[in-house]
Amino acid sequence: MKIVVIGGSGLIGSKLVSKLREQRHEAIASSPSSGVNTLTGQGLAEVLKGASVVVDVSNSPDWEDAAVLRFFETSTRNLLTHEAAAGVTHHVALSVVGTDRLSESGYFRAKIAQEKLIKESPVPYSIVRATQFFEFLKGLADISMDGNKVHLPHVLFQPMAAEDVASGVCSIAVGAPVNGTVEIGGPEQFRVDELVRRRLATLKDPREVVADPNARYAGARLSERTLVPGKDARLGEMRFESWVTRPAAKAAGR
Repeated sequence: MKIVVIGGSGLIGSKLVSKLREQRHEAIASSPSSGVNTLTGQGLAEVLKGASVVVDVSNSPDWEDAAVLRFFETSTRNLLTHEAAAGVTHHVALSVVGTDRLSESGYFRAKIAQEKLIKESPVPYSIVRATQFFEFLKGLADISMDGNKVHLPHVLFQPMAAEDVASGVCSIAVGAPVNGTVEIGGPEQFRVDELVRRRLATLKDPREVVADPNARYAGARLSERTLVPGKDARLGEMRFESWVTRPAAKAAGR
């Protein structure tokens, strides 16, 4: 089966392409560097010829509110239009657990818009909402600086390894469209501030992490369970203590 992965050279996309090829699918890694640009439509008609499935794991290069909305709306419209013309029978998009509860954030308003376009399209679809990645814990600290300290909310989340994200997306991509949303997450729950504190400690990063009830997440206020998936979520296997000893953890700390 020919499966086109949009964002195929990124963290999740590259792992997904490898997993699909291991299952003997014809997985095509597509990105601007390979001549496929979803914003302009360049290369889409050519790469989608004969494709059964398109998996969109791309992300906006700019998180400013207007820019990120423009990226997801334009990119998704172009993809769905070309997919319908090419006879693609399954559109899979990677989204985020809690997206519909985070509309205060410009980034998540853009993800909501993306999901709406997918649901309104005639192309059968599956939306995969994943929890935060272990690989992004340091980055979460970086964007949560207030003065010389990291300010984070003391709420629950259930992060997962990028490897498990790719596995979860892979299993859905090779199956029938659900025409709905599937949640995937990690096997353990943590407090956001506590796990980021632990992650920084493994990196010998001296920054102090403060539990702050007023701290925001991508510009949005959080309740206790905003970032936690529902009871029917598909859970990955990689636990934080196992992940943090692996080369991926060292690479993510650079």
